[in-house]
Amino acid sequence: MARRLESARGSMPLSELLERKEKLAMASFGVRDLDTMMRFAPRRYTVPAPLRSLHDTHEGEEVSAIVTVERVSSRSMRSRHGSILEVVVTDGIENITLTFFLAKQHLVDWHTKRLAVGRRVLVRGTVGRNKMTGNPQITHPDYEEFEDSEEGLAHAQRPRPVYPLRKNIAQRTMRAATEKGLEFAEYLARPVPARIVEARGLLPLPEAVAAVHTPRTEQDTLSGVAHLVYEEAFVLQAIFAQRRTLDERSPAPALRAEGPLQTAFDERLPFELTAGQKEIGEEIIERVGRDHPTSMLLQGDVGSGKTVIALRAMLRAVDSGHQAALLAPTEVLAEQHHRTILGLLGDLARAGQLDGHLDATRVRLLTGSQKTSARRETLLDVTSGQAGIVVGTHALLTESVEFASLGLVVIDEQHRFGVDHRRRLRSKGPGGMTPHVVVMTATPIPRTAALATVGDLDVLTLRESPGMRAGVESFVVPEQLPKWENRMWARAAEEIAAQRQVFVVCARIDETDDSPPPATILDENGEISETRLEEARGVTATAERLATRPELAGARIGVLHGRLTSEQKQQTMDRVVAGEIDLLVATTVIEVGVDVPNASAMIVLDAERFGVSQLHQLRGRVGRGEHPGIAFLDTRTTPEHPAFARLEGIAGAADGFALADLDLQVRGAGDLVGEEQSGLQRTLKHLDVIRDAPIIDQARQDAFAVLAADPDLTDHPDLAGAIANRLRDADPDVERS
Repeated sequence: MARRLESARGSMPLSELLERKEKLAMASFGVRDLDTMMRFAPRRYTVPAPLRSLHDTHEGEEVSAIVTVERVSSRSMRSRHGSILEVVVTDGIENITLTFFLAKQHLVDWHTKRLAVGRRVLVRGTVGRNKMTGNPQITHPDYEEFEDSEEGLAHAQRPRPVYPLRKNIAQRTMRAATEKGLEFAEYLARPVPARIVEARGLLPLPEAVAAVHTPRTEQDTLSGVAHLVYEEAFVLQAIFAQRRTLDERSPAPALRAEGPLQTAFDERLPFELTAGQKEIGEEIIERVGRDHPTSMLLQGDVGSGKTVIALRAMLRAVDSGHQAALLAPTEVLAEQHHRTILGLLGDLARAGQLDGHLDATRVRLLTGSQKTSARRETLLDVTSGQAGIVVGTHALLTESVEFASLGLVVIDEQHRFGVDHRRRLRSKGPGGMTPHVVVMTATPIPRTAALATVGDLDVLTLRESPGMRAGVESFVVPEQLPKWENRMWARAAEEIAAQRQVFVVCARIDETDDSPPPATILDENGEISETRLEEARGVTATAERLATRPELAGARIGVLHGRLTSEQKQQTMDRVVAGEIDLLVATTVIEVGVDVPNASAMIVLDAERFGVSQLHQLRGRVGRGEHPGIAFLDTRTTPEHPAFARLEGIAGAADGFALADLDLQVRGAGDLVGEEQSGLQRTLKHLDVIRDAPIIDQARQDAFAVLAADPDLTDHPDLAGAIANRLRDADPDVERS
């Protein structure tokens, strides 16, 4: 077996190693091979209470004591099937009874055999009291045989791993499985090269997993987990380094032309670009001018002017004889971008039309719900190259979409797309070349989180705002204070009376639907806190209720949600833009991209059910014009609820950068960039972006150095295997380039 294991390097199936119940226990967590089991760390450890005399213990206390079995007896339970096993033990001074309520006779026999009279054991548990006799007892204690030596004493006081459990799985089953696996730890795959393990002061992998699963001291647990944390960071950074290496090897169209579209566009801009926009624009121009593909993350707060920067880059692609594609996560946002670009370009977007500019191009929209005739016309322009700029949703990713010469891909709202979505679009480049990629987000990512979530991108940060917006004030409105709630609706009515518009956002469409889960909130220990919340309100019922509020009498109310057809959604948004709707009740379909300069008030009902970045995006939908905006985060939670404090933090945060730090602290990095981001982050098991920021930096240096010296990982097969496994676990259905 050893020879076969050595060739397999950790891929040994657990069916060859474990008993059936142990194998099934591990399989319930998706653990089916030796490598995965040894990296399946306990969720916590129990540290035994200090050894003490039974004479010093009191009811309700945790106790650890070395005792000798004096008497064993069992009897049938009166009220239900099964037996009560009572074991009287002594530490030489005091006696105490160990009590077990056992449903099966074989369990009585098992404990009786292990607790034979005269046997010396270490017992751990909570002291209670027998209701019938009043005597102290420990019910269902943890115990093990004790060897009376210094080594035995240290073993008795070791931390015990506590693994997550599923139904009908015992903790001892999980422990027994991992302890069997440790016998073969020498055969585990080792993605981190030995020289790096030594240089970083880590335990070798076999010693590390032994310290994780069978620690002798609390320090052992820390040392063991340290290797797993570093290994996870190293493999993740190696994936990013591999993608960078692939980019450096791939040809890309060099976008180096200076005009004429760029020049004409800059001349007609109705505002002056900020210094930050100019600087970021120059950085993008330098990168897309290279002959190998570049990947950039353009992050900036809501309203910082990212779209203009991206459009200038897209025009550079067209001027250079290529095409540019803008990918948006929703049809509403894609249509908004299409209208915005057409408005900014004017006659520069009307190629082939009588009023078109001499150097104009065509800007086409492609969505999944387009009519067949419009889709056919768009695809023809895309394939022929007549459409220099194409805006669309996931429909752009389908095989039927063939670009004549795609030179640049811009992806809006990066957190809505996985790494592999952009990889798929990049495969549509001309003649085997790979287009450049710019991904944009209005939810800034702190540096350490960026290294762990989008580490294959160059991060460009736009911190200043063009200054054309009045801004937004935010307030938390607790519904338990009726005066506050009434004032919120009165303020909405005042905005409407002043010829401005109001958005009201709900967490679901109909109140008969399942209520969406609240945003995850972590307590001070990083555990998910309790979130007992009222049922979320829906768009339809809310619109009906608001129509009866006296403050809003006469207000023209519209609704917008995902169950409307594309045509209905577009008609509603057209009416909003035209000022024909005073108050729009919607779901988060308006979260990104909706640009209504006349909208000045945002009311988010059941705000505790939304994430930090969602709420920031939503409040960014108002105050986009000359009128200052106001956002109300309406909640039915009380000030004592953890969600209330989170909402106050959001309301008080000045910008998206402050909120990004808050988001990282509240939710952790695994969910920072949204559920549709690459599974690489969702599958993190040991790495914590806040806690492990220095480790991420170290792992990045080491991984990039390894890939620079061995791009194909010929000399690092274990690392290549770990990368393949990680990508498979992250998203088994997406083909990678």
